[in-house]
Amino acid sequence: MGTIKNTMIKRIGFACKYMHPDQTQKKKLLEEIQRPLNTRSTTVQWLNRQTREVAEERLWELMVHNIQSYMNLITYVGGLPHELRMVRLGSDVLPVYTEPTWCYFWRKPDVVAYCEKHFATVGRRARELDVRLSMHPGQFTVLASDSEEIVERSIEEFEYHVDCIRWMGYGTQFQDFKCNVHISGRKGPAGIKAALKRLTPEARNVITIENDENKWGIEDSLELADDLALVLDIHHHWCREGEYIQPTDDRFSRVIDSWRGVRPAIHYSYSRNEALPEGFAHDTMPDFPALLEAGHKKGKLRAHSDYYPNNAVNDYALSFLPYADIMCESKCKNLASIALHKYNTEKTNELSKQNVRTQHTASTILEHAG
Repeated sequence: MGTIKNTMIKRIGFACKYMHPDQTQKKKLLEEIQRPLNTRSTTVQWLNRQTREVAEERLWELMVHNIQSYMNLITYVGGLPHELRMVRLGSDVLPVYTEPTWCYFWRKPDVVAYCEKHFATVGRRARELDVRLSMHPGQFTVLASDSEEIVERSIEEFEYHVDCIRWMGYGTQFQDFKCNVHISGRKGPAGIKAALKRLTPEARNVITIENDENKWGIEDSLELADDLALVLDIHHHWCREGEYIQPTDDRFSRVIDSWRGVRPAIHYSYSRNEALPEGFAHDTMPDFPALLEAGHKKGKLRAHSDYYPNNAVNDYALSFLPYADIMCESKCKNLASIALHKYNTEKTNELSKQNVRTQHTASTILEHAG
C-alpha cells in the first residue's frame, strides 16, 4: 500500500523524461541510451490505418516498454542522492487509454492482468527506494469546464491516471501520491468542487490543484484549500501577478495547511534567455511589470528555460525548500534538477564553513578578552 514519504527529506525533482548527462553525443546514440528510461507513444491516426491485429500488437509492445521504462526511471532516480529522489511520471504510459475507438484494448482481461502485476512491481520499487512520485494530466483535462461533455472526458482522463496510481499501490491515503491539474475551465473553483464529487475515493486522495498564469491564481486556488492539497507554482504566480510571493506569505501558509501534515510540493520554472533583455544579468531578479512595459511578451516570458541560470531567482526558489519539495519544470529535466541541487549543496556547505569561521573568530576574541 502507499505510504507517506519521509517529511524530513527536502527533495528536488524533475518531470517525465530522462536526459543523459552528455548531450553532445550523436542524436542516434543518445536516443539508444535514453530510450529504456522514457515512454513511447503512438497516435489514433496511425492505429486507425492498421489492421486490428497490428494495432493491438503495437499497443501491447508500448505497454510492456512503457511500464518497464517507469521501472528503469525510478531505479535511476532511486540511485541519486536522497534529496533528488522525486520524479513526475509521464502520462502516455498507456496510449489512447480513453480514446473511444481503442479504449476496449485496455479492458481486455490479459491486458488488465499485465498492468496490475507490473505496475505493482513499479510501485514497490518506488517505495523501496523512497522515490516520491507524481503525475500531471495534460491541458485537455478541464474539470471545471462549462461543457458537460468536456467534464466527462476530463474525469475519464483523470481516472486513467488514477488507475495507474492504484495499480502501483497508491491512492489509499491522502496525498501518498500527487496527481496535479490546473483549475482551467470557466466554472473555476466551483467547477472543481462539483467534479470532486464525481471522482473515485483514490482520485480524491491524490488530486492537487495548481495556480495558473492566466485566469485562476493562488487566491482562486485557496477557495479549494479545505477540499484538496494545493500546489504553488511560483513562476505562474510571477507571470500573473508580477510578484515574488514569499514563503512567509499567509497565502503560502494556507497552501501548506491544505496538505494536512504531508510535505507539500511547489513548481519552479524560469523564463527562457531569449525572452529576457539581451545581456540580462543573471544575478538580478527579473521585474515582470518592467519587462512588459519594455515590450517583452507575456507568452514568451511564461515559456520554460532549459536550466536555471539565475542564482538570484534560484536563491528565491530554494527559500521554499525548508517547507516544500521543489518540482523542476525545465527543458533539461534531470540535468537541471541535479544542477540546482548541486548549487544548493555548494552554497549550504559554504555557509556552514563561514559559520564555523565566524564562531572560531568569536571564540578567539573571547579568549583574548579573558
